[in-house]
Amino acid sequence: MAASEYSLPRAEFDKPVKLLIVVAPFYRDIADQMIAGATAEIEASGGSYEIAEVPGALEIPTAIGIAERLSNFDGYVALGCVIRGETTHYDTVCNDSSRAITLLGLQGLCIGNGILTVETMAQAEARANPEKMNKGAGAAAAALHLVALTRKWGAPRKGVGFAPAAEEYKLAGDPKDTPTA
Repeated sequence: MAASEYSLPRAEFDKPVKLLIVVAPFYRDIADQMIAGATAEIEASGGSYEIAEVPGALEIPTAIGIAERLSNFDGYVALGCVIRGETTHYDTVCNDSSRAITLLGLQGLCIGNGILTVETMAQAEARANPEKMNKGAGAAAAALHLVALTRKWGAPRKGVGFAPAAEEYKLAGDPKDTPTA
């Protein structure tokens, strides 16, 4: 039986969406292709974006966490590329960046993970190219779908567990609006 891929229809919004694209441009040509795919997808959904560059894939989740605390983005797109080398550093970078992004997502952040973890540059090029696999657009679409779900299901719960309600402290920036569908 042949496998087939399915893509969800593009997310739609009543209120504008603003995403932060956090990119580790270690492989600049790969990063640029992924940014092109992500920005095209965000614009096609009527959204806007900012881009922040960080030194490497391990810094992507940290930058997203900082932006969530200090800014007012609806969601995040994580873009980078890790190509296997001769040491176990590859495993550390892949596992820890993915784990950190997952933990941020479980806290309620809307993140599309577009950090490529590949064996060769050829694999990275095929996945980054907007005319081929277009993983940058896929990561942006994932973030947009999570934003849409967040808006559909209402405002995030405040003060759940040990986390204080957002109104109890303010580090910087404007408070987030109450999402509406």
